[in-house]
Amino acid sequence: MKVIICGAGQVGWQIARHLSGEKNDVTIVDNNPDLVRRATDTLDVQGIAGFASYPNVLDRAGARDADMVIAATHSDEVNMVTCQVAHSVFAVPRKIARLRSQSYLDAIYSDLYRRDHMPIDVVISPEREVAEAAMQRLAFPAAFDTESFLDGKARLIGLQIDDECPVVNTPLRQLTDLFSTLRAFVVGIRREGTLFAPEPGDQVFVGDECYFLATNEDVDRTLEIFGKERKKQDRVLVIGGGNVGLAVAQALEKRVDRIHAKVIEKDRKSAEIAADVLERTIVLNGDGLDPALLSEANVERLSAILAVTDDDKTNMLAAVRAKSMGCGMAISLVNDASLAPLMAPLGIDAFINPRATTVSSILRHIRHGRVRGIYSIGDAEAEIIEAQVLSTSPMAGQNLRDIDFPEGVLVGLVQKPNGTIERPKGGTRIEVDDILVMFSLSADVAEVERLLQVSIDFF
Repeated sequence: MKVIICGAGQVGWQIARHLSGEKNDVTIVDNNPDLVRRATDTLDVQGIAGFASYPNVLDRAGARDADMVIAATHSDEVNMVTCQVAHSVFAVPRKIARLRSQSYLDAIYSDLYRRDHMPIDVVISPEREVAEAAMQRLAFPAAFDTESFLDGKARLIGLQIDDECPVVNTPLRQLTDLFSTLRAFVVGIRREGTLFAPEPGDQVFVGDECYFLATNEDVDRTLEIFGKERKKQDRVLVIGGGNVGLAVAQALEKRVDRIHAKVIEKDRKSAEIAADVLERTIVLNGDGLDPALLSEANVERLSAILAVTDDDKTNMLAAVRAKSMGCGMAISLVNDASLAPLMAPLGIDAFINPRATTVSSILRHIRHGRVRGIYSIGDAEAEIIEAQVLSTSPMAGQNLRDIDFPEGVLVGLVQKPNGTIERPKGGTRIEVDDILVMFSLSADVAEVERLLQVSIDFF
């Protein structure tokens, strides 16, 4: 597959990394030569320095025979014009654009993106992706990380193991025997900063960060086994009333189960806009770090605080302050993934990385069956890969125990063609069209791709 990625920032770079790793023909375009050079030096991609919306630049990037254009520059308008030029001049079959302005995303203007108007096949909104991630974090307050798989029928959960966990020091093999009907599988453990795929004889210890995959029906029972419970989050404070905060507050208002929400926004104009748009949410104008304002918002009685301003450090400090004043749970928006290891020591329960959620969303729309989804764990330490088994795959027709997986790879769940989801065992036979949800350390992703036999012929 020949793909042109417009924008060489973090989102564009990560998408290029995934697609070039699967041996696709990738060209990255950016008007910043330094970013283009960084991409071509570190990835197996071609680079073009120039404005992505210019026809001659797209021509140089190979648009005449490209299969897809992904427009992920910092400008909505450039992304839109790039898709229009790719369609009108070069007849590129598939076009994906990242759009941030809420005006472009309003449902009443959705006809704008028809092929005879502004021909964009998929519109990705980072704000909406963050809002969805926030809703998922609130739905599983015991988890510091969560993501859905198998069309929403299964879930990845990341848990911090504490003294209350009843299965501490119990070998994972023994857990499998004790809970034989449970469709849940521990796929990753982070201990003292190092993430690894556990062996059956490994145990979980206090302080570990444990990742497991489970069907939706078995999530609550699995949480209980690890000493966690799923509490209802009914009082929520959002700090930051800009695009992201507004999207989160609107998503909270749409929840079927009623949630009492408040928003604190420092900028008066943004606070007024939020107050006009939101129907049931109280909007306060002020500094989210101000203890007096937090007290006015009854922070000690809150189920959760979502700190989603455009400044990582403000979000982290607001989360820490709210927790110190009695808030039940703190979720922080963090763009810099290198800050992730600081979350647990600071007492921040969960964090959301907008770039990671955007990349995951774009990758989901790129896949045509086969590799159906990828979710990055931590600072790109590992990936959860959901993929369909092809007839050409070396896995097809083999029992799981006979497949030569690298040490850093574990299969967590298997969905059969009839829709049933199984917890894998050594004797599980992998058939053509089975869908596997796998954990893979980043160093082993290339080998997983070889086992899946994902190639251009199958896109």
